[in-house]
Amino acid sequence: MLAMNPRVADYLLALSTQRRLAARTVALYTSALHELVHLQGPMAWADTRAHHVRQWVSKLHARGLGPRSIAIHLAAWRGFFAWLARAGEVAANPVQSVKAPKAPKPLPKALGVDQAMALADTAALPLPVQPTDTRGLREAPWLAARDLAMVELLYGCGLRNAELLGLDCAASPEAAGWLDLHGAEAHVLGKGHKRRVVPVGQQALAAVKAWLVVREQVPAQGCEPALFVSRLGRRLTAVQLRNRLKAIAVQAGVPSHVHPHMLRHSFASHLLQSSGDLRGVQELLGHAHITTTQVYTRLDFQHLAKVYDAAHPRAGRKK
Repeated sequence: MLAMNPRVADYLLALSTQRRLAARTVALYTSALHELVHLQGPMAWADTRAHHVRQWVSKLHARGLGPRSIAIHLAAWRGFFAWLARAGEVAANPVQSVKAPKAPKPLPKALGVDQAMALADTAALPLPVQPTDTRGLREAPWLAARDLAMVELLYGCGLRNAELLGLDCAASPEAAGWLDLHGAEAHVLGKGHKRRVVPVGQQALAAVKAWLVVREQVPAQGCEPALFVSRLGRRLTAVQLRNRLKAIAVQAGVPSHVHPHMLRHSFASHLLQSSGDLRGVQELLGHAHITTTQVYTRLDFQHLAKVYDAAHPRAGRKK
């Protein structure tokens, strides 16, 4: 078992405490290293060579793992052996020269402007009780105000799930993030525990203010500092946010499967279409490298290509 391997456990602890990687990343690396221990068997770390790693990758592929999953495994293994090499426990990193199989890079899916507007309009309305809900629970009147504020911040500020859910009602030393309503700014904690400040537009600002007025109606709230809370008054979880947004999208008639990160993609795509300022969009999204932001230029080109095909008399393409 992974818990019985002290070096792997020490490395995972270092990832969490020293490098302060996100919990999701640590969980993925934990699973990948558990697999490494299983594949390696009784072989010592120092005896591992590149051809062993390639054999293990072949076994992962034969079990049906895709290129992205294999790439995550290799990244975890590569980091672990590099850590062992720095400690002098292995002479070289056997994973260093092993490349993951290439995977197609799908473009991030973004909503159209009209779809994003429809989503926000629907979020402002109470959702109907689902026929499958045997409890017959009615929508609490304050849920619509909360949902609208969340949608406006996701789409209007390009926040990540964790950044939105980490917001507190007020700034404090313990707060991961908060809103400065007077300055119309959101202070968020992004990937790698990097803080950034994002401007909050008038629509999002108005929605948040309206939500704060009714937030006191949430039962069993107590001293919960979270800006967005569930029906029980606890900080909203990522699963609850995803399910809520999915229900709003269905009610709005949006054909795509809408998830919170899609609103971040929509924010970036629509902003880039209007401004063309790639560097500015990078800063607002909190991307460490501009190459990450450049993917949205491809979305922008797709939009322009559709406009051309539909409007230009020389496009010459059948509809």
